[in-house]
Amino acid sequence: MRRRLAETIVRLAAIILPARLRGWGRAMAGELAAIERPGAALAFALGCLAGALRQTLSFHLRHPRRLAASCAIGATGLGLAYMNAAGAPLSYLAINAAALAIGLLAVGVLTEAGRLWRIGGGALGVALACLILLTSLFGVSADGATRWISAGGILLQPGLFLVPILALGFARARDPASLLAILIAALALALQPDRAMAGALAAGMAALALARPDRDVLVALGAALAGFAATLVRTDASPATPFVDQIFYSSFLLHPLAGVAILAGAALMLVPAIAGYMRDPDHRTVHAMFGAVWLAVILAAALGNYPTPLVGYGGSAILGYLISLLGLPPRPLARSIGRDGAAAQSESEEQQPNLRAGRIRQAKAAAPHFRPSAG
Repeated sequence: MRRRLAETIVRLAAIILPARLRGWGRAMAGELAAIERPGAALAFALGCLAGALRQTLSFHLRHPRRLAASCAIGATGLGLAYMNAAGAPLSYLAINAAALAIGLLAVGVLTEAGRLWRIGGGALGVALACLILLTSLFGVSADGATRWISAGGILLQPGLFLVPILALGFARARDPASLLAILIAALALALQPDRAMAGALAAGMAALALARPDRDVLVALGAALAGFAATLVRTDASPATPFVDQIFYSSFLLHPLAGVAILAGAALMLVPAIAGYMRDPDHRTVHAMFGAVWLAVILAAALGNYPTPLVGYGGSAILGYLISLLGLPPRPLARSIGRDGAAAQSESEEQQPNLRAGRIRQAKAAAPHFRPSAG
């Protein structure tokens, strides 16, 4: 089982590497095959994945959506490796992989989502919020909760993949229609009840209120907190489902390194928010909300019987994460550095000829002493 998990992790590391480093991926697979002890092989595989993630993140760091997509691939891949090692049904793996592919395709097709949102205003948000409300009224029920719809025999949870994009849409627009969408969503989540997503909506509104405490934001925060309070009052007796709930704990029962892989996958989900907050001052509010919403979903999965996003079985969370990255800034972070940063960048561009000449002189001076590495 540990050998199978190690092989899956190394394949994942090779997939996420930038194209110029694919040779390193083949070398990792060859090195793994030479390691006989399963425990040492698994440790080596996790080290390869860490190195691949460092290379991938440094490559994509300047592009918020590309970075988030890479993190989604990494987190989902770690979840697939865990489920494969733990003996989950192959249908679980297929559904998660299909959700990842569909989500990535949707992001590619809906790259102009920001433009569509501006054209339609908050009307699109109201329509999506009404879908959550209709789910709470006429959706599939289980254990006293009504959160799901059936699509071709597969249960989907609209709140899980619509609430994040609604929150980010309100952060970017904050018009009356977008506010109405938040109010409808808060009511729908209270009716279901869905404590996890109601808490995520409240966390997102709280992050926005800390940055921009205007009247509409405070109204949205009040509604989200009221909806979350309603879910706390109502009982939620949903039992834990294998490979869906409580896998932050069950993965450690399989193997400590499997548990570490699951935690690493969850941490990957927050990397785009942290990187964006640190490197993109012009859009810190959006990045903070993105991080707050998904951190709340992760905490809900750790504290209760709620779907563990990306690393656990369930296509709704994978779709939700990928769809929500459409709310992130589409342009590279280096172009969103503000007026002072732009001035510094302009100054550095004026000095580029001299810098290039200096680098050429340094390269010529160092050339006799340079020796290529064996790798």
